[in-house]
Amino acid sequence: MLRNNVTIETCDLSNCIEFIKDQLYFAILHQKVKSTSDRHCFCIDEELSYENFYADFGPLNLAMFYRFCCKLNKKLKSCALAKKTIVFYTCGDRKKQANAAYLIGSYAVMHLQKTPEEAYSLLVSQNASYLPFRDASFGACMYNLNILDCLLAVHKALQFGWLDFSKFNVEEYEHYERAENGDFNWIIPGKFLAFSGPHPKSKIENGYPLHAPEAYFPYFRKHNITTIIRLNKKMYEAKRFTEMATYDCFCAKPPCVSAGLGRTGTLIGCYMMKHFRLTAAEAIAWIRICRPGSIIGPQQNFIDEKQASLWAEGDLYRQKINEQENGSSKTAVAGILSGVEDISINGTNKNISQRKTASEMVSKSIYSGLTQGDKLRALKSKRQSRASTGSIS
Repeated sequence: MLRNNVTIETCDLSNCIEFIKDQLYFAILHQKVKSTSDRHCFCIDEELSYENFYADFGPLNLAMFYRFCCKLNKKLKSCALAKKTIVFYTCGDRKKQANAAYLIGSYAVMHLQKTPEEAYSLLVSQNASYLPFRDASFGACMYNLNILDCLLAVHKALQFGWLDFSKFNVEEYEHYERAENGDFNWIIPGKFLAFSGPHPKSKIENGYPLHAPEAYFPYFRKHNITTIIRLNKKMYEAKRFTEMATYDCFCAKPPCVSAGLGRTGTLIGCYMMKHFRLTAAEAIAWIRICRPGSIIGPQQNFIDEKQASLWAEGDLYRQKINEQENGSSKTAVAGILSGVEDISINGTNKNISQRKTASEMVSKSIYSGLTQGDKLRALKSKRQSRASTGSIS
């Protein structure tokens, strides 16, 4: 069928994936689909597009997930579409297909009360296969992040109260994630805000806007941010963050890069694994949904290697807290430690399948001149070519 010189493909529901019986379907097609009198079809391949650093292509960020949910909810509640079947489809390449599947799967977890496994089972029910997401580094991919990992991360975020669209301000998210407006994102609302390290003075350097500590004061005060953890080398006097405690946690050769993407995401991920028992993949997925480009190269393997030891440390921590709350002086930790004999606190697990450890890969990295993170944040600034929406404050 031709319309405006564009070939239009008809949609056979028998080849679609049913999410709501007789009402909502998902389809992977080769060409655009025409809506009919009894069927409404829509696609977001061009409307919601991932802004890549290098070979990374998703998952789409929290604002895009929010906008997709709003669009789909509006269609499902529309009186004009009440008697129509709604088909959400993608006709893009495999990268677009993966992001579309992640969106509808996450929607099913959030709004249709499906478990991540149930949603993923639907997505692959038509023998569909999806390209795994990868990091934003220059080199070869060394860690695959699958759609199921993202669905599990969304489920955990809902469970722990990190994801609540009734309280989510999409305009604020999109404003402050821009380089010229501060380049920061909440990972755990009210707990951890990830941002690129401040500089002695506000200026443009290597195409990237740099902000002095004072530029962040209004936002930090408004949101009761009381502690700054500095992970990169000393660029400014800590005392400039007045009213806030500042801690330095700098490593000479960390398995990371700078710009509030590497070290920041890695350590927040470790915290989430220890205190909320997320898997490494779930932590990476959620942090990237909140702050795309986070956790790069060997950092991914580092987090993966730390999972078992952090879970064990978290179990010990929670047991001690419970003992204190119960007024018990016993420290019966033998049962917890019995399964942790193979774990090194330095991040290696003898049970992990054969592969290069993070430290082995880091030893081959070069930490001189511009870091990979510096280059990533310069790219982020250049690709955000739209006019600035205002100052940080």
